[in-house]
Amino acid sequence: MRVVDLDRDMSDVIPTGLTPDSEFLFDQMTEITLNATQAGPGTRVLDVASGVGQDSLSLAERGATVVGAEPSHRMTGMAQLFAEDREGPMPFWVRGWADRLPFDTGSFDACICKGAMDHFDAPDRAIAEMARVTREGGRVVLAIANFESLACRVGRAVDDFRQDTLGWGPVRERRGYDAPSDHFTRYEIDLIRDQASASLKIESVEGVSMGWGMPGWSKTMARLPESASGRAVRWMGRLGRQWPQLSDVIVVVGSPLRSSRTSA
Repeated sequence: MRVVDLDRDMSDVIPTGLTPDSEFLFDQMTEITLNATQAGPGTRVLDVASGVGQDSLSLAERGATVVGAEPSHRMTGMAQLFAEDREGPMPFWVRGWADRLPFDTGSFDACICKGAMDHFDAPDRAIAEMARVTREGGRVVLAIANFESLACRVGRAVDDFRQDTLGWGPVRERRGYDAPSDHFTRYEIDLIRDQASASLKIESVEGVSMGWGMPGWSKTMARLPESASGRAVRWMGRLGRQWPQLSDVIVVVGSPLRSSRTSA
């Protein structure tokens, strides 16, 4: 039996203030993910687990016909509320589960799932569904937090030293390298690649940002002059692209593999 909070609104995790490294991470994650859809006039894009709809709105602003699929009644309501004062084309909002998408095979030119797959209880079926509803030659874009990033590894090493060698407690109450309680999956590059390759022909795997959540990193970036912190986060971002296995976020782009699993 599936037990899910359909009134969840994510207000507890939406940042109210951004440090330079956080701003860089979220901006780059959004830019890379949305650009990978190649959305534009005449294209049809599905935003899976669309949340409060900010990405759906951005894709619609590019001229695409956008559908946001989201099971949470409250988040769908918030998305509609946020869109009220917008001008121009609007997304369509649909209540739906990622692993049982209510669309025909090949309905979309592109499908994205940004920052949500670790909340799914059946991510492999969700990817298969995204591949099914995306046309042959279309694009499926998956963006997910990497729990084996450089920051997670450094944080774990620091806490192990404090606890095992010094007998002290961890630096933070919630350790950044542990998946939160509302996550089903602790993703890293090999796992997301393996899950995606079952339903997708992978075209690219890109890393976004490096260092976010590393002990002391955010505080240091916040204290530096804006020009210095900007150079630092951009330099770390280049390292993240070079070594996606150590990046803060992993973006996988692929095209559907048509089989009995994705063409039914």
